[in-house]
Amino acid sequence: MTEPKGNNRRLQARFPLGRMVITATAREKLTNADVFTALGRHVRGDWGDVDAEDWAANERALEEETRLVSVYRSSGGVKFYIITEHDRSLTTILLPSDY
Repeated sequence: MTEPKGNNRRLQARFPLGRMVITATAREKLTNADVFTALGRHVRGDWGDVDAEDWAANERALEEETRLVSVYRSSGGVKFYIITEHDRSLTTILLPSDY
């Protein structure tokens, strides 16, 4: 089934990810599927488990070209972040302990 044309925005990247890196501890704790699923959500503007204030801050960051921060949980319950820098040159996947 295809998505209705009015909802195409949810399927398209809203910003470039730039170079992608993952910390060693995140690589140990997360599966590839967890990472790729979360990256897909992040780039489409689904910021994950952030509160309303942080969600709104990310929406503003798209317009103001500031840093984007998403929070997700892996299939095993591990909390992790995805951060895209203000200039969209770098996206980092990391655990809270790496921050």
